[in-house]
Amino acid sequence: MLTASVLVRHFDEVTVVERDKLPDGPAPRSGVPQARHAHLLMSGGARAIDALLPGTLDALVAAGAHRIGVPNDLVSLSAQGWVPRFPEMQFIVSCSRTLLDWVVRSQALRDNKISVLTGTEPVSLPGDRQAVTGVLVEDRISRERITLEANLVVDATGRGSRLPSWLAELGLPPVHSESVDSGLAYATRIFRAPPSAASGFPIVNVQANPRDPHPGCTATLLPIEDGRWLVTLSGTRGGEPSTDESEFVAFARSVRNPVVGDLISSAEALSPVYGSHSTANRRNFFERAKSWPSGLLALGDSVATYNPVYGHGMSIAAQSAQALDAGLAAGHGAQRIQRDIGRVVDGAWAMATNQDILYPGAVGKPLPLLGRVLQRYVDRLVRTATTEAPVTRAFIDAFTLSAPMANLMSPKVVWATMRGPRRSAPPEPTLTAAERERVTSAE
Repeated sequence: MLTASVLVRHFDEVTVVERDKLPDGPAPRSGVPQARHAHLLMSGGARAIDALLPGTLDALVAAGAHRIGVPNDLVSLSAQGWVPRFPEMQFIVSCSRTLLDWVVRSQALRDNKISVLTGTEPVSLPGDRQAVTGVLVEDRISRERITLEANLVVDATGRGSRLPSWLAELGLPPVHSESVDSGLAYATRIFRAPPSAASGFPIVNVQANPRDPHPGCTATLLPIEDGRWLVTLSGTRGGEPSTDESEFVAFARSVRNPVVGDLISSAEALSPVYGSHSTANRRNFFERAKSWPSGLLALGDSVATYNPVYGHGMSIAAQSAQALDAGLAAGHGAQRIQRDIGRVVDGAWAMATNQDILYPGAVGKPLPLLGRVLQRYVDRLVRTATTEAPVTRAFIDAFTLSAPMANLMSPKVVWATMRGPRRSAPPEPTLTAAERERVTSAE
């Protein structure tokens, strides 16, 4: 829908081809099975959405989303230690994926130039290797097919995109693609937050250290709308969490610190445990194609998907929509805009894959020598960020996609990183006594 809100600025009519029947409110749908798990909207992505659809952030908060200051409202054990709770530098929007989708959809569909063709999916692309002229779609029930003519087709179909095969059908060379798969599995459950912790409670996150010689396991607690906590557990190959409800809290306590398990041990569960294995990093390098048809673009998960533990997918999709808007406004052709979208993807792709390939049993192209050197630098930077505010800010700016990753290599940050932390990181979770009391007082 965010892409549609961009296109309507440049075209007289926009048709969204949607495989699902859209719910009237924030509810799960079959086409987004990952929606049950943790999703984070980083400040860089949130600003992009609000720039394209003004008022969306206010609408999200009014609907119950939490605006979490970072790092002041973040209790996070990074690979290198507990992140200090310095005053706010950036923010994260924490809510269910279903609420986010519904609010963005409601905002976008206020423009009557956008129409939605529900229960329908794309089948192929009419045209040839020089130009795409529309999309052939099929009704999922009747199987009736019609061709929608278009000046521009944007593939935002997600992880299951068939664009590489459609391009091959048009006579174009194979698209180069890469995958890095740590074997990560997810298990998620919703809990009722204690009444005294239903609002103003921090995100609590225990990350894995990919350099440990065992599977990387994590636990994340997100405050979401309606006084609930969404808790997602994850484990890489050989350390996957179970979907057995009786094992959920025990797994949460078994990660590098038991804080998430302790917080939910007496909380009322509101859902079963939902599992997922769709977590591999995959990328189609459309921007590298020497020949690209006019009238066609791709963005979002159709271009790149990331291990969800990094929380970057939605924000990169929003920033890609901004690149689309800028390219259309400048009158650029499809191939140039696709390359601009590729540049948006680069930083988050490198961050995710350079970490995930380090886990035991990870499948993918090993890091080259330069990549291994840079990863060692990032390890030291993250360790330095556990005590040094300027480095913390640079890291958080990059991680929340609020500043270019290249800023991590600025002379000031490099010098501070090489000097390293000047004191020890906090040894225990950075929850305050008052925050703990808000949970334990309800037991």
